[in-house]
Amino acid sequence: MNTSTSPKTVAAPIAVPPTSAPPGSRRLVGWIAAVVALAAAIAISLAVGSRDISLGTVWAILFGNRDVAADVAAVIDLRIPRTVLGLLAGLALGVSGAVIQAVTRNPLADPGILGVTAGSSFAVAMAVGVLGITAVTGYIWFAFGGALVAATVVYVVGSAGRGGGSPVRLTLTGVALGAVLAGITSAMVLVDPRAFQSMRSWESGSLQDRGWDVILPVLPFLVLGVVLAAVIARALNAIALGDDLASSLGANVVLTRVLAVVVVTLLAGGATAIAGPIAFVGLMVPHVARWIVGPDQRWILAYTLVLAPTLLIVADVIGRVVLRPGELPAGIVTAVLGAPVLVVLVRRQRASGL
Repeated sequence: MNTSTSPKTVAAPIAVPPTSAPPGSRRLVGWIAAVVALAAAIAISLAVGSRDISLGTVWAILFGNRDVAADVAAVIDLRIPRTVLGLLAGLALGVSGAVIQAVTRNPLADPGILGVTAGSSFAVAMAVGVLGITAVTGYIWFAFGGALVAATVVYVVGSAGRGGGSPVRLTLTGVALGAVLAGITSAMVLVDPRAFQSMRSWESGSLQDRGWDVILPVLPFLVLGVVLAAVIARALNAIALGDDLASSLGANVVLTRVLAVVVVTLLAGGATAIAGPIAFVGLMVPHVARWIVGPDQRWILAYTLVLAPTLLIVADVIGRVVLRPGELPAGIVTAVLGAPVLVVLVRRQRASGL
């Protein structure tokens, strides 16, 4: 008689099928190629717009040539801050998405799907529409607070009851909370559109008309978030195997999860404060990185740190040229690009990790 019992069900970790990961030298070469792609995207961002400027002229302007005032104004005053904004917002969204996917062992997680971006957006809307705060130095704290509250609510509600915080429950909780907050935000805008006039460009995820006064107040928080993500990267590798096994390997699961929430709050909240809600970057790029380098979170974070800003900067450049002389916000472009690309990625078992 068969007396075996059914094994206890545990949450499936994010992992690729049992194949050999690329060796370190190939990973390094791939990362260097990604850095070159980012540099090319930055160069194109400085040259392309409603007024195209040759790369040679851009290079001359960067090194002190001020012969053509219009070109100087376009590059120095508009495109450099805009490109830096895309760089910072992209890496913040990408790294926060990678951390969320690792700590929840949920390949469908990102700041948008788990409601973090919606919480940050709702808090900023309250600051702008109700309190009349329009300066980034004022509403940045609301962005961080909204991100923290949303992340905490999703994790607590999604983890309550039997079975704990399964990937499906966390995803459903995040989608539900995001939908509710987005609906309330939209209702506030419709009731008093004049009060929210300053939010319209921000709400669509646009990098246009943002200067150093928006970037510099948020920069320290983004740097701190990236540093903390690097600190917990090794522990995330253990957590991806499950909490029990992670504890047996010496990882402090509770501390890692707390630091992960701090990382997501700093990065997702900061990115939303400076660029508005931008979808799919934090969901799509970690999948690409995992497909390239395997399940090692340290390499996933390193690749995401480069690939995510590349994606956002390219999306911003596309938005500048498709509707000339008008512009399409980068957040809309990432949504259009992200949906079909994500479908392709999740159908590849190695990319999705499912």
